[in-house]
Amino acid sequence: MTASSRTQRAVMMCKNERFRLYLDQAKRARHGLAPEQLPDGTHSEEDAADVIRKACGVESRGRLDSSHSAAQMFDRIVSDYQAWERRQGRAGR
Repeated sequence: MTASSRTQRAVMMCKNERFRLYLDQAKRARHGLAPEQLPDGTHSEEDAADVIRKACGVESRGRLDSSHSAAQMFDRIVSDYQAWERRQGRAGR
């Protein structure tokens, strides 16, 4: 992924309902929560942006284009999300 595309990709991902569903499920798994405790659809666009900023250690997603460590973490988030999507596709077959 080119550096100049990370900020744009982060914005698009936060708008993506599937990415936000991934965040819901990942948080449930991480904290041992039941769906009743953290239902699907809990993460808003702003919540998703907060997750990315916090995980990447930046105050603005715009820093994903200029901070090497933030870019690496964002690339990991993207990779983990893509792996989750692949697993969802296999589970539905």
